[in-house]
Amino acid sequence: MLQAGVVTTADAVRRRLGLGRLLPLGGAADGAWLTEQAADTVLRRAADGAPGVVLGRLRLGLADPDSTARPAVPAPPSALPPGPLRIEADFAASAVVPLPAAAAALRAALFTAAVDLLGLEVSEVDLRVTELLDSAPEAPAPAPPPGVRAGVRAVTASDPAGTAASGAPGVAHLTAALGAAVHLAPDHVRVEVATAGGYHPLDVVRSVREAVTTALADGRPVAVLVTSVPA
Repeated sequence: MLQAGVVTTADAVRRRLGLGRLLPLGGAADGAWLTEQAADTVLRRAADGAPGVVLGRLRLGLADPDSTARPAVPAPPSALPPGPLRIEADFAASAVVPLPAAAAALRAALFTAAVDLLGLEVSEVDLRVTELLDSAPEAPAPAPPPGVRAGVRAVTASDPAGTAASGAPGVAHLTAALGAAVHLAPDHVRVEVATAGGYHPLDVVRSVREAVTTALADGRPVAVLVTSVPA
């Protein structure tokens, strides 16, 4: 019988799969990644503002796997290398708004949110209409509060790196989606964080890197994985 609080291998796998792909955040020099799940939350909220459409399947991946760069720090397991991304989305459209206008509004909303709100480098937004609606779509249900999604749970870390990261501007709390909030390797450090409202993810990443680098003072480069961003 498993003790309460024990995480099984199956639990860990399900939690990891729930995060989706680990997307390069910023450029190669930033040494940062964002979970696809976190991006999905923000992009869907942005799509809610596009008139006459209902967003369906949403996927992010590399636009050109042959045009990627080597990150400045070792990447998290199975993370995508830095490079331009493609957003692929299915949507249902109503007759309230002409289809070309609806698609243009949705494309603009997704692109703007990905670039301006998240800091992702996006070169393409591919849309596919999957359904034509007879009436205007209903208002979307409220998004679940941060912290309840798969793999996103608040944790504390008392080591110097964890303490420094927790106190960096824009950090809501540390997370442990990949097993530990702070991963200390001989050649680098990786920290997982959830960002607070009102902060740009890249600004938070840079604050975390500076705080951890100062706290450890051993020259190891710092990678940051953002697992949750307020929508």
